[in-house]
Amino acid sequence: MTDAGTPAIPPNEPDSAQQGGLGLGGAPAAGQHYRVLARKYRPSSFEDLIGQDAVVRTVSNAFETGRIPQAWILTGVRGVGKTTTARILARALNYELPDGSVKGPTIHMPVPGVHCQAIMESRHMDVLEMDAASHTGVDDVRQINDSVRYAPASARYKVYIIDEVHMLSTAAFNAFLKTLEEPPEHAKFVFATTEIRKVPVTVLSRCQRFDMRRVDADVLMAHLGNIAAKEKVEVEPEALGIIARAAEGSVRDSLSLFDQAIAHAAGVVRADAVRQMLGLADRTRVIDLFDSLARGDIASAFKEFREQYDTGADPIVVLSDLAEFVNFVTRVKIVPATADNVAFGETERVRARDFAAKLSMRVLSRMWQMLLKGITEAQAATRPAAAAEMVLVRHADAGRSGQDAGAERRRIAGRRGEFGATQRPGVERFIDAIVAGAGDCRATIGRRGVRAPADDRADGGGAVSAGAADCQLSRTGGACRRETRPFDQGRARIRCSPGPHRRWAARACDGAQCRANADQRSVA
Repeated sequence: MTDAGTPAIPPNEPDSAQQGGLGLGGAPAAGQHYRVLARKYRPSSFEDLIGQDAVVRTVSNAFETGRIPQAWILTGVRGVGKTTTARILARALNYELPDGSVKGPTIHMPVPGVHCQAIMESRHMDVLEMDAASHTGVDDVRQINDSVRYAPASARYKVYIIDEVHMLSTAAFNAFLKTLEEPPEHAKFVFATTEIRKVPVTVLSRCQRFDMRRVDADVLMAHLGNIAAKEKVEVEPEALGIIARAAEGSVRDSLSLFDQAIAHAAGVVRADAVRQMLGLADRTRVIDLFDSLARGDIASAFKEFREQYDTGADPIVVLSDLAEFVNFVTRVKIVPATADNVAFGETERVRARDFAAKLSMRVLSRMWQMLLKGITEAQAATRPAAAAEMVLVRHADAGRSGQDAGAERRRIAGRRGEFGATQRPGVERFIDAIVAGAGDCRATIGRRGVRAPADDRADGGGAVSAGAADCQLSRTGGACRRETRPFDQGRARIRCSPGPHRRWAARACDGAQCRANADQRSVA
């Protein structure tokens, strides 16, 4: 076990709290130690935490009502604030002012207290941090069990923060159980982990669990915009959106990427510079590639892909960007308000609305499956560019098929109008048309029968040839539905559940014989 002994701030760094929290650093002058943005703007109070409203509300209510547990366990992906929240909890438990006006734990910490600076810098003697990744054994836990009985030296509580707790050994977890269940009144435990499923249920049952959620891209954009204003850095909104999406909900990742982007741009942070830094393809060109694939224009798609590849784009990244845009178009089609997300550029939102109106859900689903499989193929291929081109061929064929299916549906809808068909809710509903050869057959299911009018131009080829006559099938009782397979060799198969009577009335229809078969419940 280690005391929280990170190196202290160099003496030439200004001890100022004007940059967002407990003097964690200002703009570095010549010869001063530079502190990265992820540490410089680390939250120091519950008000500074972003995207974790549920956690803040629960902890705030617990502190205000005095219902403070002996242990918390914080879980979530990397960079969402688990260790930071643990330190804020330790600060709130031990918050004191020099005049002694604060007598107990509180979440209201308007000014730094007596212990705040040392706690947030992880160097307070009563707030002990242990990295379970490097201290996994039962001996490390035994040291905690031996020291927990002693009262804190200067603070109100002794707080043990154990990071990556899931990496403790089974024996270490078992050694923790008794102390964790009945600790001294002056001891509190805060665990942090990214693998909550690896923590034994016996430990989970002794802690209050908080799931730290990913931060939304628009919240990250606003946060990065505020930091850019404090750092006096000019940045394009589109560049912030690219960084926020690349961070995948991690605040630390977004700040690290923003720090890198500032150094990469050496001036105004532009979207093109961020894409080049991250190795991303131009978003507009990715959308143009998607447009070519959706139209089934494989030649144009090949040309666009080769141009991106020649400029340095990774084929796997191009396919991943295509899959991301397919997902965005699908979400816009289902929930149109998704297109209002400012994390996406204006061009993306406008064109996504256009694609959502044109493409069916079936086509989008096929494109997604093809790209998902194609990314894996390209990663395993010795020539990723060639593998990506073959994926684009399949993708373009799916887009062309979607257009053909749409044209066919429109043609069938026009033919339905020739029959003068109308839909009566509650009485009959129309089943989708089945096209075979030159004839169209339309089936309608009613409460008491099945009616299948046919085109007088039907000439076989799997069609139901009934001339100008109708094939009328009526029965009493039961329920009827069309089997989900096309007509085969002039056989229209209709499945029916048995009713009070299994009688079928049939008649001849211009050479097409309607044969009743009650046992098989099928009609030929």
